[in-house]
Amino acid sequence: GCAPIAHALWTSIMNYDPKNPKWINRDRFILSNGHASALLYSMLYLTGYDVKVACALNKLTLDDLKNFRQLGSRTPGHPECDVTPGVEMTTGPLGQGISSAVGMALAGKLDKKDYRVYSLLGDGEIQEGQIW
Repeated sequence: GCAPIAHALWTSIMNYDPKNPKWINRDRFILSNGHASALLYSMLYLTGYDVKVACALNKLTLDDLKNFRQLGSRTPGHPECDVTPGVEMTTGPLGQGISSAVGMALAGKLDKKDYRVYSLLGDGEIQEGQIW
């Protein structure tokens, strides 16, 4: 249900460089409801994010998407920032992502950086204590 929102963000609004996932002024996208990670991986695939594996630069492939939630895959069940470039933070516990997104946005302001932080969260997360 969030695919149109993600598509609009990744194709028309966000500022990023798929060939340089760590560019300091890139906009950040935090998928707070990490269990919806297939959406994030699809956007990374469609926008051409490069994935560094075994010292070789390879784009995220359709086969990677087919290996979703398989042990050792580049598309684990929840986003992991040390597994898939383009994933800004590891998420899973509900409420963690939006809380961290606020911190990232504040850090950017304090450091006088020119980026925006976007976060997608589920309605169930709003019931989590750390959101309050």
